[in-house]
Amino acid sequence: MAVNRDKPDRWKKDIALSVDRFNDWFLKFAPKAFRDTRVQTTKEVEASLKATDNLLNIRPDVLRANPGILASLRMSTCPPIAKDRLIGLARVPKSMVGSMEEGRLPVRLKCEQLDAELIKIAKIIETMADPDIFTWLKRKEPPTQEEIHRAATIVADRLCGATANPIIRNAQEGRQLRLIGEWLDARGYKRIPSGSGIKFDTMPLRAYAFHANVPARFEEGEGQERSISP
Repeated sequence: MAVNRDKPDRWKKDIALSVDRFNDWFLKFAPKAFRDTRVQTTKEVEASLKATDNLLNIRPDVLRANPGILASLRMSTCPPIAKDRLIGLARVPKSMVGSMEEGRLPVRLKCEQLDAELIKIAKIIETMADPDIFTWLKRKEPPTQEEIHRAATIVADRLCGATANPIIRNAQEGRQLRLIGEWLDARGYKRIPSGSGIKFDTMPLRAYAFHANVPARFEEGEGQERSISP
């Protein structure tokens, strides 16, 4: 058994220091990470509004050309619609919504069938579009740039709110890897960049890599690839 592995009482000081360091980082940098993501997300929502003529033109051909806008459209309704709820309301295939959320179209649906499913989604979005956010939907005058930006910001907040934990988790992972890298660099280790093609068993001495795939054998007896850091 490794030294101190069976003596957790000796870990308390390190655990306290680790928690304090994380809390300090969270207060200083987590809000910035969230804000930066919200700025980028707002731009993406504005692009979604532009593609749909500010929600006035949600046609199948628009959705086919821009499948990735579905997440923004789901957050444009009142109330916002979760993926599973949209699948149930529109009665469309789960795999189709999953593909669109990843920015691609389902490959197994023929054009006519795909259009029929996209029409169902469009009807749900049009029926439930939030009139308090998209105030121009019930008037003849087109929206102003200020109204579009304001609406995009609200939808972006909804999107970021739904993914707040992953945003913070990704920022935290970046912090952890940076600290590990700085510690190793200071001791003469050389980082191998991602995508170099070097496998774990051919890495030179005093080298390290993040997210390197290392085969692991489990009780089932089958070797599997797992990504570990560093």
